[in-house]
Amino acid sequence: MSQTIKHNFGAGPGILAPQVLQQAAQGILNFNNTGLSILEISHRSKSFLQVLDETVLLVKELLNIPGNYQVLFLSGGASMQFTMVPQNFLKTKAAYVASGVWANKAIAEAQLIGHTQTLASSADKNYSYIPTNYTVPADVDYLHLCSNNTIYGTQMKSLPNSTVPIVCDMSSDIFSKTINVADYDLIYAGAQKNMGPAGATCVIIKNEFLSKANTHLPSMMRYAIHAENGSMYNTPPCYAIYVCMLTMQWLKSIGGVAAIQKTNETKAALLYQEIDRNALFTGNVQVDARSLMSVCFSAINTDVETKFKLAAEQAGMVGLAGHRLSGGFRASIYNAMPVSSVEALITCMQQFENNYKSN
Repeated sequence: MSQTIKHNFGAGPGILAPQVLQQAAQGILNFNNTGLSILEISHRSKSFLQVLDETVLLVKELLNIPGNYQVLFLSGGASMQFTMVPQNFLKTKAAYVASGVWANKAIAEAQLIGHTQTLASSADKNYSYIPTNYTVPADVDYLHLCSNNTIYGTQMKSLPNSTVPIVCDMSSDIFSKTINVADYDLIYAGAQKNMGPAGATCVIIKNEFLSKANTHLPSMMRYAIHAENGSMYNTPPCYAIYVCMLTMQWLKSIGGVAAIQKTNETKAALLYQEIDRNALFTGNVQVDARSLMSVCFSAINTDVETKFKLAAEQAGMVGLAGHRLSGGFRASIYNAMPVSSVEALITCMQQFENNYKSN
C-alpha cells in the first residue's frame, strides 16, 4: 500500500529542504568523513570552527550585509532576545509596536528592564493589520518591530520614518525576501523557520550600535562579549549551526534570497487566490498586510472547519491548524516549502468545496 505524501505546513520548527535533511542525517553518522558525528566533535575543533565561519560568511553573502556589522549565533531563541535587547540598549526609554503575540512578549520583557512606550497597536482588530500611522519619537533609545506575525498572518511591508536605531525580530521571515540590512541596527531571528532547526539564534548587529551597549550586565547577556569571542564565549548550539550552514548552502545553490523571494511570492499568490475564490473560506487579515510566510484563514462555519480538518489530514496536509489564540487554519509556507505542496493544498480545498456542496 502506497503511503500518502505528507505536506508539512507546520509553523515551526518549520520544513527543511530534503537535501538538507539528508546531509544533516549523514553528519550525525559521519561528519565530513571524519568517522565522528557532528554531535560529538569539540566545538573548538578546526572542523567545527570551519562550520561556524562558513555559516557566518553565508549569512553575510546572502543578505549582502555591510562590513560594519557582526553576525552572531546564540542560544535561547528569539525569546532570549526579548530581554537581551533592552538589557543592552534600554537606557532612558524604548519604543515598541504591538503587532502581535511575539511583539507583546518583547514589550513585556522590556517593561521589566525600563521605561517603554507602545507607539501603536493592532489589537483593536485582533492583529489583522500592521500599524503604520504613528510617529517615532526622536528621544528613544531604539524602536523595536516584528517583521512577520506567525499567529495572525501579517507581515510588515515597509519601515516607518525614523531617526533612531531600529531593532527587528525577523524570526519567521528572514531570508524569505531581500532586505536592506543597513536600515536596521540589530536584527535577530530564531533559526527554526527558514534557517535551520530550533536551538540557534542569529543576531546581526551594527558595530556603532554595539558600542553603545550597557556594560554592567552578566557576561552571557552582553552582545559585546559574544562578538569579542566570535559566538564562542560558551559552547554554541553546534548541530543547529551546522544545519543552518547546510540550509544556507542550499539557498545559495538555488539562486539566493532574490530567487526564493520570487518563489515565495508565487506560492502566496496562488494560495491567497484560492482563499478569496473558495466560498467556504475567508482570509483573516487585511490584504495589504498579508504574509508571504504565514497564510491564516478561516472556514465560514464550524461544520466546514471540522470537516475540512479531517479532509486535509486524509489528503496528507500536516500542521494546518491555526494557533490556539486565533483558531482557524494556518499554512506556513516557508522557504523550503515547494510550490507543489501549495498546489496540493489548493487541490484539496477545491475538492472539498465540490464535495461539500454536493452533500
